[in-house]
This record gives sequence, structure tokens and C-alpha cells, in this order.
Amino acid sequence: MRWETAPLLEIEHLTMRFGGLIAVNDVSFAAGRGDITAIIGPNGAGKTTVFNCITGFYKPTSGRMVMSHTGNAAADEVAALTRSGARFRRYGENALFLLERMPDFEIAAKARVARTFQNIRLFTGMTALENLIVAQHNTLMEASGWTVLGLIGLPRYTRAEHAAIERARYWLDLIGLTARADDSAGSLPYGDQRRLEIARAMCSDPLLLCLDEPAAGLNPRESAELNKLLKTIQREHGTSILLIEHDMSVVMGISDHVVVLEYGIKISDGTPEHVRNDPKVIAAYLGVEDDEVEAVAKGELP
Repeated sequence: MRWETAPLLEIEHLTMRFGGLIAVNDVSFAAGRGDITAIIGPNGAGKTTVFNCITGFYKPTSGRMVMSHTGNAAADEVAALTRSGARFRRYGENALFLLERMPDFEIAAKARVARTFQNIRLFTGMTALENLIVAQHNTLMEASGWTVLGLIGLPRYTRAEHAAIERARYWLDLIGLTARADDSAGSLPYGDQRRLEIARAMCSDPLLLCLDEPAAGLNPRESAELNKLLKTIQREHGTSILLIEHDMSVVMGISDHVVVLEYGIKISDGTPEHVRNDPKVIAAYLGVEDDEVEAVAKGELP
């Protein structure tokens, strides 16, 4: 499978402690290049903590998070980068990143990882179009020479500005909000705001898109629209997607790979079909004790 042979992101023995609380305990998994990987589990399983480590909001207590932009991360290259103490290094056309060493802004800009949150964090006073343009501020600032050259009509900046607007309009069209481009983001219906937030993340041109419960609060029709959008992002843009989700219709409908956590420990890892039939996963969602897992597997529990 692709997620086994060509991972974009490899999580190795990730552990996160908060004082005496172990929120994530020795978790390892891989997110395949171009795949949709779902992280599921009961509330308090450590899913968002894993996301926060990957995106730099938390510095993990231990473990390694390797991102490889092209091809597989050769073991000797990863080992050399680890020994060097550096955060990232380029190897020809490839670039390796040790995310656990990088600040959040560098993970976003250099490693090209974007994320959304459980609670929508749009700029509600800005229009839908402006929300998508501001997501491209790094490109615009670079075009301005990181100064005020854009204010005097520098041609390079003007071209970048036009490109940013075109990209924003492309995403508005893809999510069906072209007619509301000039409406404030805060005035949009909840489902539209969810899609706009995903489009804003995509405007930063990520290789890995991390979505924290994107279907939360959506009705069945909106969930179906979300599924369609995520599959379009995967198919037409080749973006790898890592998502946390409780809506199993979303998870099982679009995921190539599913990782299951319980109390900070990985209990299952594989295809949706494998995970769906894993007795440990069934037991975790039923809330049964460890000594009842075998009974679940035999179908002896009601």
C-alpha cells in the first residue's frame, strides 16, 4: 500500500507528557503521500495532542517526526540529519524535516504543513475573498522584498497580488462560494465557514493538510459536500490529508488509512476495512474492559 511504501510523514515513538499525565504514549504511524489518513478514537484518546505536536503547537517529550517532501526518506539521511542537530536539510530535489525541532511558523512555511482547528478560526470581519488572500501573505511579503515595495507598485508584487486573487477565486469557486466572495466570513452559514476554512488552508499550498474534526456540527448533506471537497483536494492537487474525525461516515467513506488511539496508545492501524473489524477498536467504542475484547471478537457481547 502507498502509505507503507512512500510515506510523506513518519511518526516514530511519539510521547507527550503534561506533568504526570501521559497524553500520547509511544505512538508510531505513517501518513502516505497523496493519501487521506484518519486518526480516530474516543474522546480523550490523544488525537488533538498528536496534531499539536505535528504542527508545532506542542514540543513532544520524546519521539521523532520525519517529513520527506519527495520520495522516501532514506534511513542514512534521516540518521545524519538527526545527528547534526539541524531542523531540516535538502538532499538534491528532496528535503527532510524533523518537525519536533521546528517552531510552528517554520513547519507551516518550510515544511508546508497547514491545519484547521476544532473551532472555526476565520477572520470573521473580513470577506470570504480576503480570508483566502491573507492566507497567502508569505508569498506576497516575499514578492514585496519583505518591505513596503508593494506600496509603490513594484511589478513583481503586482504580479504576485494578481496571482493571489486568482488563487482565492479558484478556491471560492471550488467550494461554491463565488457569489458570496464579498460577504463577511462571519455571516456565512456554518457549513460554508467550514469549507472556507479548508480553502484558506489550501491557499498556503500545503503538502500536508491537517484537519481537526472538519465534519463537527455538519448535517448529512454538508458532510457529503465535505467528503467531495476532500476527495477533490486529494485527486486534483495531490495533497496528503491527515484528519481527526468522529463522524465514521466521513472516515470510512474517504480514508485510505486509519489510525486508532485509546488513552494515548495506538490500538489499531491499517485500512478502513481492517480497522472496522478490529475487535480492539470495537471494544474501545463500546467501552468494554480489556478482558472482554475476546468476547467482542466472537460476537458474544450484545
